[in-house]
Amino acid sequence: MATKSGTRKAAPASDAAAASNGAETGSGAATDEGARRLTDSQLAQAMALVKDADSVELKVTVPASAHLATIRGLPLDPVEAQPRQVFFFDTPDLALNKAGLVVRARRIQGGRADTVVKLRPVVPAELPAELRKLAAFNVEVDMLPGGFVCSAALKGRSSGQAVRDVVAGKAPLKDLFSSRQRSFYKDHAPQGLKLGDLVPLGPTFVLKLVFDAQTGFDPKALARRIVAEMWLYPDGSRILELSTKCLPAQTFQVAAETRAYLAAQGVEVGGVQQTKTRTALEFYADQLRAPAPA
Repeated sequence: MATKSGTRKAAPASDAAAASNGAETGSGAATDEGARRLTDSQLAQAMALVKDADSVELKVTVPASAHLATIRGLPLDPVEAQPRQVFFFDTPDLALNKAGLVVRARRIQGGRADTVVKLRPVVPAELPAELRKLAAFNVEVDMLPGGFVCSAALKGRSSGQAVRDVVAGKAPLKDLFSSRQRSFYKDHAPQGLKLGDLVPLGPTFVLKLVFDAQTGFDPKALARRIVAEMWLYPDGSRILELSTKCLPAQTFQVAAETRAYLAAQGVEVGGVQQTKTRTALEFYADQLRAPAPA
């Protein structure tokens, strides 16, 4: 967790459990945690985190067998999807991921790009006050069936060409990140591991589509925007995630309404949950470790 001085130390098991339960920093890309709901104890832990967070993102991944039915059941127009290209940066043995740190750059259609240095799990009340005041700093609780995790993310902007130059080795990785992001990284990365030591993992091709669940014909429909993201991995596998964001005080009402809406559209919401980041990291790390062909 983060201490008052802003440096990160290994958290006791009890503290880590209070900040993360079966979500994206869990034990693998897919877990049976997603097949069940939160226990009373987990729910109490999640409520404590939500209280001090800036936002909440409710997520569910749809099993591959239900992708077609989901696309047909929801007001999705694949032609309107926005293409994105995601790169993570880590070591071949995923030292950053093991330390709870994620470094990412994302190219967006139109020449734009964004970056993030993300730490998880965290306890919001223990984060430095000066960071919480920054507009680019966000503390968010991700909640999914059977799990949750609280993260602290320091965001930045870049350009698609700058990301391409870094990945091609024409520019150093540090050029993509602001001085505050670099400082945040230094405070929480394993000792001695510099940004320049990281390698690009990717790209992963992503299609993002935002749709309004309010149909206009049914006043009882969910009046809330939902994001659909299809992550396409080089081996042909894919993850379809549906998500919506809300204020902390709205969490449980929005969760109930969204779950009911998706179920009414025939979307499976209780199956095994896959995690986009973990899947991508492990896929590309395995590629780097694989022996070169003779």
